[in-house]
Amino acid sequence: MKVISYNLNKHKAAGELETLVSAHDADVLCLQEARSAEIPDEVAGLRLADATARNRLGLAVYYRENLFAAREVRTLALKKSLHDMVLKPAEERLLGVRLYDIDHGRELIVASFHAAPLTALNSLRRKQIEAALAELASLGEELPILMVGDYNYPVFKESLSQKVRAAGYELSLSDSRTYTRYRFFKGHYDFATSVGFDIDTITTLPQGASDHLPILVTAELKERRAQAATA
Repeated sequence: MKVISYNLNKHKAAGELETLVSAHDADVLCLQEARSAEIPDEVAGLRLADATARNRLGLAVYYRENLFAAREVRTLALKKSLHDMVLKPAEERLLGVRLYDIDHGRELIVASFHAAPLTALNSLRRKQIEAALAELASLGEELPILMVGDYNYPVFKESLSQKVRAAGYELSLSDSRTYTRYRFFKGHYDFATSVGFDIDTITTLPQGASDHLPILVTAELKERRAQAATA
């Protein structure tokens, strides 16, 4: 399964999506900072599962209809930072979709996540990540989960990885940095958190109009890989 995650930087990179999905043959597309009212129902053969409605800059998830069927969608307003309270850029910071894998007859969860901005503390973002994963787990008992997006976590990522691992998940970074706007804050901001998946690669794709670079996550369900190995 190929999943692209892209922070559009206030929708500036929206015009790149058709080419991006087609060039990398993506199965799922997860967006952050999209203007929900302006995004299409379909992008390069991917169907819109849903988009957040209460955000000035929202989240969206697309999926390939010949591979998956959308069963349920869940949005969540996470604990707010001062930035959120004053400027109100995002009411909902998680959009999760329970998908049915048509070929293999099983369900999985994919989510787009956008943590509080850099003005907030890492401790708040950790609480947001914890709450987001708990909400996704409630979509289906013991289903594989893949949450991608903009984690806004510039430093102490090893500490975050340890806390995520202690909760039963894996935190995976891409092969090169994903954010370039400010000299001090350059680095890996766009991650994947997962359980029940083997993450093969996370590739940072070339930069477009956004200050974030899109990432391409190539993953496989653990159970499916184990079956292939014993066949």
